[in-house]
Amino acid sequence: MALIRIEPVQDERTGRYFLEIYNPHDAPAPFVTTQPRYASATAAETDLVAILAAAASSAR
Repeated sequence: MALIRIEPVQDERTGRYFLEIYNPHDAPAPFVTTQPRYASATAAETDLVAILAAAASSAR
């Protein structure tokens, strides 16, 4: 089973949060980084869970 690590990070310039996604979980640098568009770390994590759930439940 593949493991990833997701870390919310606050952008110093805008004060908004973005996500750093590491694959594999112990990679030294993020595999992908989102734009700083979230008002809180919780909002960023919740949106990612919703995106993953929607993708997992869509027909292929």
